[in-house]
Parts: sequence; structure tokens; C-alpha cells
Amino acid sequence: MKNISLNIEKTFDFVSQSSIFSYENDAFRANEALHTLTRAGNDFLGWVTLPQTFSESEIKDIEETAANLREKSEIVVVIGIGGSYLGAKAVISALENNFSHLQKNRKNPLILFAGQNICEDYLFELRETLKNVSYSLIVISKSGTTTEPAIAFRILKSDLEAKYGKEEAKNRIVAITDKAKGALRKLSDQEGYKSFIITDDIGGRYSVLTPVGLLPIAAAGFNIRELLNGAKTMFELTNPSQKFENNIAAIYAVTRYLLYKNCDKKVEILVNYYSKLHYVSEWWKQLYGESEGKNGKGLFTASVNFTTDLHSLGQYIQDGERHLFETVLSVQKPQFETIIPPDEQNLDQLNYLAGKRMSEVNKMAEIGTMLAHTDGRVPCISIEIPEMNEFYLGEMLYFFEKACGISGYLLEVNPFDQPGVEAYKNNMFALLGKAGYETLTQEIKNRLK
Repeated sequence: MKNISLNIEKTFDFVSQSSIFSYENDAFRANEALHTLTRAGNDFLGWVTLPQTFSESEIKDIEETAANLREKSEIVVVIGIGGSYLGAKAVISALENNFSHLQKNRKNPLILFAGQNICEDYLFELRETLKNVSYSLIVISKSGTTTEPAIAFRILKSDLEAKYGKEEAKNRIVAITDKAKGALRKLSDQEGYKSFIITDDIGGRYSVLTPVGLLPIAAAGFNIRELLNGAKTMFELTNPSQKFENNIAAIYAVTRYLLYKNCDKKVEILVNYYSKLHYVSEWWKQLYGESEGKNGKGLFTASVNFTTDLHSLGQYIQDGERHLFETVLSVQKPQFETIIPPDEQNLDQLNYLAGKRMSEVNKMAEIGTMLAHTDGRVPCISIEIPEMNEFYLGEMLYFFEKACGISGYLLEVNPFDQPGVEAYKNNMFALLGKAGYETLTQEIKNRLK
């Protein structure tokens, strides 16, 4: 069986292969530290061995809970923010039919999301959508007090109880939260919600292979066992015992680090030519941006969907400031086949494509763009995915997680904290009049005069 693979040849004009291999020992030590818990953030490394330690009883519990949600729900609303929704959204979007929301005879519930923003119109329209359908809630929060999901859960729980009564509503709510503390844990115990645990040693952006991601993915009808099998395979392929030349996570981490450190590349763009990978890019942006962006360091993570964005950002990437490089996600085998037909009049002058598959045209666009961009002094890394299914998504998710941990340690930052996100929260709490923020409230008012 094939595995996802890495190609860094189109970076060699910027960082030599020998310079990359000169970091073999640094990468090994960083990777080893992830397994031996010997560097900063070592209390948040439960995700490293998770694919190997997930028990059969835990998987069955998730599958049975998901089956119960599917049986009683046309829609399942997942309430969470950041890593508490992006991982599930990424996998579900990558696997489901692009137009599943329009299918009238769906076998599985539609998975919608709330609590990932505080847009009033979004929540209003979601509530209107839920009025005439059967639905359930999965609420994800370690503390239960994170502003965005807490607001959404308060409102949607109230709606659910009004629609079904409190007794039935509790059978339609699943909480994923802390084992022993926090508002959501207390409420779950009081109300008798079915619940799963977010362990203390796994942070949100590394939680996609825990119940945080697995329950929504299973509720959508996808095979979480295969997702975990893919992650298990990548665990073996990227552990410290692997030789550097065979460890794609280590090579990716070192290559992007050297492009940043030695070539003044400040932006990494994740590129896809497969539209279903859009939310994988969103997940990746949080994973790397929140893990590396601290102490005045780190690549800025951005993403584009090609060929769509070649008609908007393509000009800048080709000819703009030379401070970026690309990492291209390349899916080798599409799920379906579409042949371009001939046309007698040929007014659109496309008969030269007649008989070709859309995927062939897409692949030539990918190759042609990479050649043009490397000619334009944009280094390109390529990650090849044999096909889009649960197994290869599991491989890719774990690959990016492992490479991110190595990358953070190469940068000499703690890749598992996020102190910077507290600044906006404190200002927001002060402006909203939350108790305990009075001094900051006055400071902000003075600044706004």
C-alpha cells in the first residue's frame, strides 16, 4: 500500500540537499523530545502516541454514540472553536459530497457548526434552519466558559429544551470536556449528558484524533477506524527510530525551517488543487500559526485554492515580493471520472482537450504552475496523497502534527502554548464589563478617547 510522500526537489535552488541533511541530528533530537517529553510543552504531548494507544472500547463507544445521533438527527450541530471544530470540519469536508446539503434522501445527518464565531446573523439563520428538522448537539469545550462556544451552547440548548423538553433534550446533547473540572463538566454531570473526555495532555489544535474530532466525523458516517489506522501508520513512519532520509515529517520540518532562517522566506502558502481540502488548509493554518508564531518568530501561514486563486493571488505569487514559498497538496487519484466532450463548432477552442479527463487538465495546471512559480523564485514543496479517503487523511493529519512539533523545537519556541490569544480576550471582557476587569476597562476607555 502506498503512503503519502514528500518531494522537496523544487527547493534545492534555495536550500541545498546537503544543508537539509546537515540538520539530521537537530531534527532527531527534536523528534526524540516529543516522544520522551523532555522539552517545553511536555505536558501537552499526549497526541504523539495517541494513534497507538486508542483502545477498542473507546472507539466502540464513539461509534455507538455516533450511531445514536445519526438515528435521531437530520442535523448534528457541533459547537466549538479553533481546534475544537477545525479538525472535524477538515475531515468531513474532505470526504463528503460537495453538495450533500442539497441531497433530499441523506443516509447520514448534515453536520453544521456553531460557536466558531460570534456573528449574530450566522446564529440566527442556524436557529431558523433547525426549527423544522430533528437535531442534536455536540458541545466541545474543556472549560465550558470559552466565550464563543459558551454563547452558542447557551442559546441552542435553550432551543433544544423548548423543542423536545428537558428530558429528551439531554439525550440529544453530547459533551466533550474535561474529566473533572470546568463549567461544562459540572453541567454534564448535573444533567446526565453523555460525555467524552478531553485529556489534560492534548491541546485543542492537536485534538482531531481524539473524541473532539472523531465523534463528529463518525456522526457524519465516516470510518474513524481507518482514520486512526492512517495515523498509526504515520506514527511508525515518523518516529525517531526512522532514518532521516525516510522521515518525511523531519525533512519537511527542516526544509521549511531553513527556507525561513536562511532564505528570508516569511510566508508559507498551503496550496491545493482539490477543492475539498479547503478546510484542511484552515486546520493547518491554526496548527502552525498558533504553534510557531511567538517570541517574534515563525512563518505566517496562508492558503490558496488553485486554480481558483490563480485568477486572483496568482499574479502576486508569481511576481510580488519574494518572501514566500509554497507547500502543495497533490491528490493523485480523484474519486470520480468526468470526460471533456468534443464540440462540432469548437467556438470555445477546447477541442484539443476533448477526450481528456478533468483530472488530467487539473494535473497539468498543477505542474505548469509549479514550474512557473519556481522560475519566479518561489520554492515549492509537494506532498502527494494517493487518494482522498479516511486512511490517507489520517496519515496527513498526523504527519502535519509531528512535523509541527519538530518545527517548533527547531525554532526554539514552545509549540504547545498560545499566550498571545489572551490579549484580545482580556480587552473584549473589559469592554463588555466582565467582573474583575475594571482597571483594564478604564485603561481602554482612556485610550479610546
